[in-house]
Amino acid sequence: MPKSKVASIFWTERSLQNAISIKEYLISNFSAKEVDQFYAILQSFEIAVCAFPELYPQSSVRKNLRRAVLSKVFSAYYRFHNGKIEVIALLDNRCDISQWI
Repeated sequence: MPKSKVASIFWTERSLQNAISIKEYLISNFSAKEVDQFYAILQSFEIAVCAFPELYPQSSVRKNLRRAVLSKVFSAYYRFHNGKIEVIALLDNRCDISQWI
């Protein structure tokens, strides 16, 4: 088992806007339960990636990015550099990611 690393996490403006868009979509089309589940998934992602920054595989498009599939609906793209984790984007898995990455 790999040794765990504790890293700090930083959300870019783009990733925060993506999260806000997902939240607004969930609020307008679903119940508060789905919004709570979304926050729980993000919190679990933060805990896991801070403890094990190399847990998720590298992106096939860009080697310095890692793709974390958080649910069947969305993924997080992040990079680990100098002891810091930078969340680049939250993307819908149903779209073509080549235009975004």
